[in-house]
Amino acid sequence: MKTRLTKEEKGIAESFEKDEWIPAKDSSRRKRDLMRYARNTLRKDKRLNIRISERDLLELQRRAVREGLPYQTFVSSILHKFVNGTLCEEKE
Repeated sequence: MKTRLTKEEKGIAESFEKDEWIPAKDSSRRKRDLMRYARNTLRKDKRLNIRISERDLLELQRRAVREGLPYQTFVSSILHKFVNGTLCEEKE
C-alpha cells in the first residue's frame, strides 16, 4: 500500500518544511500527553474472530507478503484505515 497524503496533510508538510512551526510552551507535558494518546490508540486489547472464504484469506496473505507484513497485521491495518476513512482503492 502506498501512503497518499491528503491536501491538508500536504499543506502541513510544506509548512513544516518552511520552518513555520514553533515549539509548544509546555512541550514535555504535551509530548507526554500525545504519547499516552498514541499508546491508547495503538493498543490492541480486543480480539475479533471472523469466517471468510479460503480464497479471500489466501489473497490477503499474498498481499501481506508483498507489503512485508504478517497477514493479521495487514488485515488490522486495512480495518483501521477503513474506520478512519483513509482506505484508498488500489488503481491497476
